[in-house]
Amino acid sequence: MDGTFVYPNSTKIALIPLTSEIASPFEPENDTISIEIDKKEDDDKKKKDEKDKKDKEVDKSTKIDFNNFERRMILLPEKGGRYGGLKAVKGKILYMQYSNAGSEEFSRELKYYDIEEQESKTIIKDINGYSISSDEKKIAIYKNRKLGVIKLAADQKLKEPIDLSNMQMTVIPKEEWKQMFWDAWRFERDFFYDENMHGLDWKAIGDQYAALIDQSTTRRDVNFVLGELIAELNASHTYVGGGDTEKAEYKRVGYLGIDWELDKVYKIKKIIRGAEWDAEIRSPLDEPGVNIKEGTYILAVNDIPIDITKEPYSAFQGLAGKTVELTINEKPTIEGAKKVLVKTLKSETRLRHLAWIEHNRQMVDKATGGKIGYIYVRSTGIDGQNELMRQFAAQFHKEGLVIDERFNSGGQIPDRFVELLNRKPLAYWATRGKRDWQWPVRANFGPKVMLINGWSGSGGDAFPDYFRKAGLGKLVGMRTWGGLIGLNGSPSLIDGGGVTVPTFRMYDPDGKWFKEGHGVDPDYKVPENPAELAKGKDSQLEKAIEVVLEELKNQPSKPNHEPYEKR
Repeated sequence: MDGTFVYPNSTKIALIPLTSEIASPFEPENDTISIEIDKKEDDDKKKKDEKDKKDKEVDKSTKIDFNNFERRMILLPEKGGRYGGLKAVKGKILYMQYSNAGSEEFSRELKYYDIEEQESKTIIKDINGYSISSDEKKIAIYKNRKLGVIKLAADQKLKEPIDLSNMQMTVIPKEEWKQMFWDAWRFERDFFYDENMHGLDWKAIGDQYAALIDQSTTRRDVNFVLGELIAELNASHTYVGGGDTEKAEYKRVGYLGIDWELDKVYKIKKIIRGAEWDAEIRSPLDEPGVNIKEGTYILAVNDIPIDITKEPYSAFQGLAGKTVELTINEKPTIEGAKKVLVKTLKSETRLRHLAWIEHNRQMVDKATGGKIGYIYVRSTGIDGQNELMRQFAAQFHKEGLVIDERFNSGGQIPDRFVELLNRKPLAYWATRGKRDWQWPVRANFGPKVMLINGWSGSGGDAFPDYFRKAGLGKLVGMRTWGGLIGLNGSPSLIDGGGVTVPTFRMYDPDGKWFKEGHGVDPDYKVPENPAELAKGKDSQLEKAIEVVLEELKNQPSKPNHEPYEKR
């Protein structure tokens, strides 16, 4: 079992006797009754034990009785939790125990359950992985990029990591590249969802591109060839990357979360802000106690004047996440300037993203008189699920919703996204002196519209597809990416690089394939206009507002804050 796999919080560890004759290790002992066995019976038992021993010496095969196999399952008397890395040795069961999802701090412990003592003990904490020796007495562990060997016993420490500083390996790159090429070729041959390889002569394709490996001079050349090879499959989710490539030193830039303006010297044109309640990330200039306003001139960084012939952030190279001293003034001169300390951002992408979301929400709110909510779903992975729940919880009471999944980067299959948006009213509760309740409470029963574009892909293709199938509303924008031949992992190449293998493809209940390479078409086609977007005008969002308001006329919402019948 993979030592990195983590089960849900409620998982328990179980064991199953291989045959019905094997007793449970937790079988209760009889402490009150003593049974005497006469000498003849005792001799018979000894003879039988000797015979069984000889039989075992002759027949070393493992026998498994599959009748009532699951019924013989025995749960270890341990609490449910998140477990992984399950292995067994004589008398013990080893496993990794992880902190429960939602815990403030992530922890992991290698533990064992002693079957005879019927108790669990911690071997060592905070390791990344482990392997048991063949004699079951030692454990090789990987912790904080270090290897070590410890005893298979409780309360172990990694005192002396293995010295790897003198490890050397001789590699003939061309030979290694050939192996990696044919490994990648075999991964696709053996795991690609279509055993017919989309009609390709895969052996001929392999021979064709293998010739290019001989002409490769760098590892990056190899990645290019591998990319061309798997591109022949004409499927989405065919990626290549990594490996033993050379990388130049990289100095991360520190950011202030602002728009700059050149007025003799650089000054702050605008401080980028998300919504008032977005405490996840803020501009360093918005932190309490930092009194810097828009229009302020920034003259120097760490006493080094900013060169106006260069991009302003050239003065912040290598300063990501570090405290810097800014020389600022209300005029473009050094006279009367003052100095302030701020800690730069490592990236302002999320800050600008939150600002864009809030701009769109305000636009929808203003254009609809507060009737319609706006929810942006950035992906169908964990971050997208968090965003959907965060924004939905604050706006489910609106009379309708605009769901924006443009630029959705995919992730998981978003059936639960649609289930949340597709909740139906089951009941309403009248109360005295208070607003009536709807049931389910966290639900929106009004009209909905979804925004899509060509950057919405993978799970971002499935989301609008399911949205339409569920009858939730119209789609506005441009057709999506068109990539629903998905993947779920593949082996890595020998030098740590890898290629992906698409292993499953979506089709409709009626048997029609999803339009791979085409995507989901909108009901209202509205092309993007980057020039207008740069100025703050969003034609696609404007059309979505128009559509949802029209739907609201035909499908009046029953908001949960108004009684549905006067009493």
